[in-house]
Parts: sequence; C-alpha cells; structure tokens
Amino acid sequence: MVATASRKSVSKDHARQSVQHVGVRWDKKMSNNCAAALLVYTLMQIFFVLGFIEAKGMSIAPYFGLILLVAVIIPFCRNFEKRWATINKSGLSEQSIAAKFRTDQVMLWLLALGLPLLFAGLIKTIGAMV
Repeated sequence: MVATASRKSVSKDHARQSVQHVGVRWDKKMSNNCAAALLVYTLMQIFFVLGFIEAKGMSIAPYFGLILLVAVIIPFCRNFEKRWATINKSGLSEQSIAAKFRTDQVMLWLLALGLPLLFAGLIKTIGAMV
C-alpha cells in the first residue's frame, strides 16, 4: 500500500513537471482575450450605443450599423486567433512571443473598446447635422 502511494506520488510529480514544461499557451490566452473582448464589445454596443440611439430618436439606419459593426469585429477576432495558432509554433523566444502578444492584446482591446465609442460619436455628429 505504501509502494502504491509512492508510485501515485511519483506519477503526479511527473505529470506536474510535464505540464510546467509545456510553457505558456499563447494561442489559448489570445483566444480567451478575443472571447472576452467580443463579449465586452457586444455589451457596449447593446447597452451604451443602443441606449444612446434610442434617446436621440433617430431612424432605423443606426441599428443596421450596429449589426454591421458586430458582424465586422468577428473576423478580426478570428484573425487574431489564427495568427496565434501559428505564432505559438514559430520557434520564437518566450520574450519575443510575449512582446507580440502584448501588442496584439492592446490592439484587440483598443478595437473592442474604441469602436463603440467611435460609433456613438458618429451618431452624435450625424444627429447634430440633422
């Protein structure tokens, strides 16, 4: 029974070492960032931009713009995920990959947070002209 327990302990240690040896799953981290950014982007579109549009009483055209903006962001997120599936296997150093990851992460979140604000500003500008 003691030998069995020690074998289980050794196999658990071996499993931990192999998991730690794999390193950071950059593709998985980018996929998680894309999912979170898409969720935040969509929520901002629904609650912030739609609330702004309804308060101004504009035509139905901005609603089609909202649908278009949600449809446009999905391919950008997919491209980030595809890129990181290949970068992960590129053989670059961890520092180089981490720097590229941070750059793409910042760009992704700027798009996710900036586009709804830009769209609301555009609606406000068009509303002021009319």
